[in-house]
This record gives sequence, C-alpha cells and structure tokens, in this order.
Amino acid sequence: MSTQRQIEGLTIARGLAAWMVVLFHIRGGMPWLPDGVMAVLDKGYLAVDFFFLLSGFVIYLTAHRAFLAEGLAALPAFFRRRAARIVPLYAVMLALTTAFAALLTMTGRDHSGYPWAELPLHMLLLQNWGFTDALTWNHPAWSISTEFAAYLLLPVLILTIPLHRLPGWALFAGIAALIGIMAFLLGAAGLRDLGQDIPHFGIVRCLFEFSAGCLLCALWLRGRATGSRSAIFVAACVFIVPALFWSIHAPAELWAFPLIAAASIFLIASAPQARFPRAFLYLGEISYATYLSHFMLFIWFKIVTVSDPANIAPPVILLFLALSFAVSALLYHSIERPGRRLGTKYR
Repeated sequence: MSTQRQIEGLTIARGLAAWMVVLFHIRGGMPWLPDGVMAVLDKGYLAVDFFFLLSGFVIYLTAHRAFLAEGLAALPAFFRRRAARIVPLYAVMLALTTAFAALLTMTGRDHSGYPWAELPLHMLLLQNWGFTDALTWNHPAWSISTEFAAYLLLPVLILTIPLHRLPGWALFAGIAALIGIMAFLLGAAGLRDLGQDIPHFGIVRCLFEFSAGCLLCALWLRGRATGSRSAIFVAACVFIVPALFWSIHAPAELWAFPLIAAASIFLIASAPQARFPRAFLYLGEISYATYLSHFMLFIWFKIVTVSDPANIAPPVILLFLALSFAVSALLYHSIERPGRRLGTKYR
C-alpha cells in the first residue's frame, strides 16, 4: 500500500469536510431545506475538529523523521514549509477583508464585525489564543490561528516523547486520554458541544485534537510496519463502538465525535489501494482555499446579489457554490501553490 494512495484518501476526506463547513456557514439562507438536512448542517462545525485530528496525523507523518534524525536542526525547514503552506493565502484573504472593512468605515456603515484594534492579532495569527471575546474579521481563520499554536507544539511533542517507540496500547491510551481530558476541561467550563465559545476554547480543541492526531499517526505507522491489518481494523472499531454507544446515553459530543473522527481517519489511511476520481482529489487539494475564502465571499456575494439574506433561492445558492469553487481554484493556483513552491525553493 503506497503512502501516496493513503494520503489521497485523506485528501478527499479533507475536501468533503471543507465543503461541510461551507454549507454550515450558508445554511441560514436556506430555510427551505428539510429539517433532517438542516440538523446535519447545524453540526457542520464538527468538520473543524476532523481537520485538527487530520492535520496532526498528516503533519506528524511528513515531519517526524526529520525531527528524529536532525533534532532541533529540523526546526527552520519545518517552519518554513508550514509558513509557505498557510501564510500567503491567509495574508491575501486578510488584505481583502481589511480593504472591505476600510470601505465600510469610510462610508459610515456598520463595521463592528471588523474591530481595528484586533487587526494586529490577526496579522500575527494570535486572534484565537484567548485574547478576544468574539469571532471577528474572517471567522474561519480562527482555526488557522490555533493551528499555528499546534505547529509550535509539534517539535516539543516529537522530541520529548518517543512516540515511534511506544507500544500500540500506550499510543491508544494516549489518544483516549487526550480526548478525555479535553472533554473534561470543556465540560467543566460549561460547554455542551464543540462549537461553543470558540474564542476562548477553540485553541483547547485544536491542541488536544492535533496532539491526538499525532499519536494516531504513530499508532497507524506501527500497525503498517508490522503488517497487522486485521489488528488495525479492530483497533479502529474500538474507537467507534464505545463512542456510538455512550453518545446515546449522554450529550457526549465533546468526546464521542473526536473518537469517531479519529477512527475514520485511521480506517481511511488503512484502506486498500483504490483509484480515486481526479475531481474528488482536486476538491481536497483546493480545500484550504475553499475553507479560508468562502466566508467573506458569501458576505460579498449577498451584498451584490441577494435581497433577502434569510431566504436565498436554490438557484442563487447553486450560483454561490459554483463561484466558491471557481474562486478556490483561482486562489489555489495563483496564490497557494506559488507560495508553497517558494517555501521549498529557499533552503
């Protein structure tokens, strides 16, 4: 089984999760959806928790060997690649949002959603480290801020804990402990679901779930190295079954969904080789652009085309989705990919 094929499966999952976030953010304009569909979209914020786990898995997979071989000497290359991955597109979207906020301010319109005093935090990727009380500016960027914190944590995790040497049971226990502690902390703070109080607890979700994703990758690598595919499947099911059972008896989203997401990532990575349609892979490749651009794009789209933002006709929604895809592709090819190439060019 090639690593490329495994990553392709995870790439598709990332793309589908990104579009789940898009639908979550535009659902308020679609009151005509069936109740069951709306109930699913109301939980679209959980895709971000899937992202955090997946990010820990994939970044550990690509970075751990360099840190184990080079130690602290691997830090510059790691942070250069991470910066090249997220900063160019992030900077472009922040610049466009700033221009929009300036236009609102100069024309005397409501710009309360774009507080100028908080702009430096957004420029430094610190806006969701607990310094503010509300999501502002380009809302989805909050998770990029917390991912930045997770990038600072990753070298510490790899260099201080020998994940590659731990037995499977210890890694499994570590994943369960991280998710359990996170759920306890959030529950103790009065949260009943993972979408609550993002400004103060989003970073908690990210750091714990990202770390659990790293351990999940180490567990997957151990099973892959020993060829124990049946054990891999059983281990993944051990995640899923208790989570599904206990979630029936209590509002256990705080830990049940992260466990289910971890199992799903594990199973996708462990699945046999398959030929994936290029279109689905492409959705995953442009998913960062989709995720980071859709929120502001929807605001601008509604200003230009919509008279009643609370009830947007289905053809107009389809037009926005097509536009969002086109803009994502444009940003990916014109901003994101060139930025990533720069990150690998200068060593």
